[in-house]
Amino acid sequence: MQTQVEFFVLPEDESEANCHLIQACVHAANLYRQNIRAYIFTEDLAQAHRIDELLWAFDPQSFVPHNLVGEGMKQGSAIEIGHQPPQNRRSVLINLANQVPDFVTQYQQIIDFVPSDDTLKQQARERFKQYRSLGFSLNTHQTKSEQAITEN
Repeated sequence: MQTQVEFFVLPEDESEANCHLIQACVHAANLYRQNIRAYIFTEDLAQAHRIDELLWAFDPQSFVPHNLVGEGMKQGSAIEIGHQPPQNRRSVLINLANQVPDFVTQYQQIIDFVPSDDTLKQQARERFKQYRSLGFSLNTHQTKSEQAITEN
């Protein structure tokens, strides 16, 4: 089965600091509602903690079970967060890191983001090239400001 990579181009008018993190939460919540287990791969421990905090406060109407790698149950929650290789098997990877992780080939689907910042956009282009060189199927989607929180 060929791995499917979905790139989401973030809007130009969004705050760069949190837009991709909020989008990661939106996707994690949607995956959880579909009973799909996912791993959110972060750039570092600080970003992992930030995603953890955002998911706790993300949608007061619908809790998304999640944990940092090594916390919680042995099999982990539906959504696992970390900056190191995952300890549990998941079908979807949400990549927030600047590089393609070494363990990327174990996933059926990868969600990645294209920020509006020029440096980060160039890093996304490099990840796109790496995914393509691995033979993954690639799709690109535009993300609208209003969609970030209200849709799905």
